[in-house]
Formats: sequence, structure tokens, C-alpha cells
Amino acid sequence: MTFTLATVNVNGLRAAARKGMGDWLAATSADVVTLQEVRAPDELLADLMGEGWSIVGEASRLKGRAGVAIAARTSLERIDLEGVRRGLPGLEEEDAHSGRWLEADLGDPLGDGQDLTVISCYMHSGSVDKPQTMVDKYAFLDVALERLAALRADGRHVVLTGDLNIAHQNNDIKNWKGNLKSAGFLPEERAYLDRLLVEGDWVDVHRRLAGDVPGPYTWWSQRGKAFDNDSGWRIDYQLTTPHLGERATAAQVDRAPSYDTRWSDHSPLVVTYD
Repeated sequence: MTFTLATVNVNGLRAAARKGMGDWLAATSADVVTLQEVRAPDELLADLMGEGWSIVGEASRLKGRAGVAIAARTSLERIDLEGVRRGLPGLEEEDAHSGRWLEADLGDPLGDGQDLTVISCYMHSGSVDKPQTMVDKYAFLDVALERLAALRADGRHVVLTGDLNIAHQNNDIKNWKGNLKSAGFLPEERAYLDRLLVEGDWVDVHRRLAGDVPGPYTWWSQRGKAFDNDSGWRIDYQLTTPHLGERATAAQVDRAPSYDTRWSDHSPLVVTYD
């Protein structure tokens, strides 16, 4: 029995649909897809995905910003999209943090007697030139780590998916030397991932399966030749509790064959669990 989970920042659902996201959806083997930066109502996502999917979302209260969603195939009876929770406890009422955290309990898709909780997260990007954006990012990270610990304490499988807007290590960013003072690669940001992956023994399944190699990257700037030169960042993740991480058997980045065939500045990260 296998379970395939994909995560992707669509960079605006309307634009992604116009550029060919529907073709990827038609071809993907994913049982569940988590999406970030949707910036559109659930009804539009339902129209794009078509029949055969159950969809939940959390829109941002700031117009044209953020937005996260989770879609599960209705044909798989062992996947039950229930127990939906929107927003982080303690931050739900703050507009700046809305549309960035969505949890769904999926029942027992691996058939091992343990429930699985999937999270779609769109982390604040932050900017060193705008201090308040970094304050928001660190506040969100503080509460997110508390929430992950609480979910794990229940004994369930947990997977945090999405655009975390942090490159963890040097091999997660092509030009790491030139970005040591850039948001997304600051020591203070990377320390949060250390707390999860080093001190907390959560599993970065993409890195575990790819090995100690550059990338594979999941985001490339729209400027210059970043995509053509594979000068990217690995900022889209699937981070799991230990036992679930051990079950990850394959991971791939569905990178577009060329710049002009991209439908987002991110590429989907697809992981199969056995």
C-alpha cells in the first residue's frame, strides 16, 4: 500500500491555471495535493481540479495574498478528509497570519493503524529591509513549532508540507555565499529548521532521499536566467515525524522542461510513502 503526496506553491491559482497547471494535475499520481499562495476561492480550485477531488482551503483575509488548500482524491476510500483546522492556535484572528496554515486529518491512508495529519503551510517570506515582516515570520515560526510538538504528542503521523521560505543548508541554495544576509537564509531562520530536524528528529524526506547533493531546487527567481541555469532555492518541503519519514520511498521535483512551460515559479515536490 502506497500513498503519494504532492505540495506546490502555485503563485496565484488563476495564473497557474492559465499557464497549464491543469495538465500537471491530469498527469500526477498524487493522492493528496497541498497548495500554497492560492489567492483564489475554493470554488475556482474545485473547477480547475474537476470531479474526483475533495477540497478544503483557508483564504487570507488580506485581498490577493497567501491562501492555502488541501485536495484529496475521493476515489481512495482509505483517505478521509476530515478534522479540518484553519490557522495556528493563538494567531487565527490576526490578518497578517491568515491563509497560511491548514491542517487536515486523513484517517489511516497507510493502513498501519495510525492517523495521518497533513499540513499545508505558506510561511512569511520576510524582508531584511522591512523589519515588521521578519517579526511576523519569527512569531509564526514560534507558534508553528509549538503546534507541531502538540500534534506529535498525540502519537499520530504528521507531515508539514509547503513553502517554508527558508533554505536550511548550503546545498539548499545555489548562491549561498551571496545570500548569507538575505531573508530566507538568515542564521536565525535556519535555526528553526535545526530545532525540528536536528534537535527534534523530524525528517526532511526530500533531503534524506536525494542525499548530500546541491538541491534539487524547488524555486527559481523569475529574473534573469535563474531557471535555465538551475540557480534555485530548495524552500518547499515535506517534513515528517520519524516513523512516517522512514516510509518515504521516492521523492521528485516535477520541474518544467523549459522556462516557457512553467506554470509557477515553484515546482511540485512529490513524495511516495510505503
